[in-house]
Amino acid sequence: MKIVVLGAGVIGIASAYYLARAGHEVIVLDRQDGPGLETSFANAGEISPGYASPWPAPGIPMKALKWLFMRHAPLILRPRFDPAMASWALAMLRNCTPARYARNKSRMVPLAELSRDELWSLRSDLGLDYDQRTLGTLQLFRTQRQMDDSAKDIAVLERYGVAFELLDRDGCVRAEPGLAAAREKIAGGLRLPNDETGDCHKFTQALAAWLASYGVKFHYGVNINSLRTANGAVAAACTDQGEIDADVFVAALASYTPRLLRPLGLRLPVYPVKGYSITAPVADAARAPVSTLLDEAYKIAVTRLGERIRVGGMAEVSGFSHDRPARRRDTLAFCLNDLFPGAAYTDDLELWSGLRPMTPDGPPIIGPTRFRNLYVNTGHGTLGWTMACGAGRVLADLISGATPAIDIAPLAPARF
Repeated sequence: MKIVVLGAGVIGIASAYYLARAGHEVIVLDRQDGPGLETSFANAGEISPGYASPWPAPGIPMKALKWLFMRHAPLILRPRFDPAMASWALAMLRNCTPARYARNKSRMVPLAELSRDELWSLRSDLGLDYDQRTLGTLQLFRTQRQMDDSAKDIAVLERYGVAFELLDRDGCVRAEPGLAAAREKIAGGLRLPNDETGDCHKFTQALAAWLASYGVKFHYGVNINSLRTANGAVAAACTDQGEIDADVFVAALASYTPRLLRPLGLRLPVYPVKGYSITAPVADAARAPVSTLLDEAYKIAVTRLGERIRVGGMAEVSGFSHDRPARRRDTLAFCLNDLFPGAAYTDDLELWSGLRPMTPDGPPIIGPTRFRNLYVNTGHGTLGWTMACGAGRVLADLISGATPAIDIAPLAPARF
């Protein structure tokens, strides 16, 4: 079949890979000048199936109120007259119950674990280089209360058979020697040894280059204005460079997917939640992280990517805003310098931001729509890099008539 993939972020490129490997003729469209130039460009770099959890969880509303008043706040809320924001926020609050949290997590973990396995296979088959490391993730606790609260997370890890290590202060320093200078600020940590790190942008570009050599066609700098439908199906993608027809269309436009599909009567509750990052050159390798560290106090990830350190985090609910306040950079730099002093050059760093496509319940939206040849692959939130290969694989299987390795019915748009 001829399949058009709308979007060249990591989700769109992963979808294109599995569709092409299944024998389809694939065309990828994107408004940017190349692959992975928006939300996939400078994310935190962590590939963490063990942390595949929905944001809406018991206790989050009260924590959110506290976070709003922190100096280095992990949550920033900039209210505006936006019915979509209000509807999404209310739906998210409704999912902050123990029963819904358990249900939503059960929908995310199988996809994340499949994605990890698919990434291993893809990397082995293609030999891609994207500054990857397989040295685990350390969730760092600064207080005993954070340590105590980790008991419920550990129970979830045990339930799903995820390998973990509960570490004391010295154990954290052994796992991340660069923490030695911040030793007295550490209460302990939770380490997931099977997690990975890698540059999502480099991966997306490398995979797109391989796909081009494999015969996949790419059209960059193309604005996708609408989808033309006829007889219960999509007939063509209408762009500023003309119409492009196909047998099947895949909408993988992250936060912009709802805008494209709304005129068709399809309403997806995906809302942009902005994240920020800085990337600093390593100044002293002995003081730098060796993998990914998650600072539980500030919800910030510090990741080693080759000779760079990526620091990313925060959740800003402000619609499709692209401004980058300097104080966000200050928060990221503070976290890096507080835990790994002297590890990186942090003067004059450029602040980056990306719009994470968040669903109000947590799991992504993958599957068919009421138009028989239109599928969606969006809403992965902070876990797009973690879930990309698994999401691409199950979607390609579904389109190709094969049985996906996991049950994706709970991820379908029909759940809304």
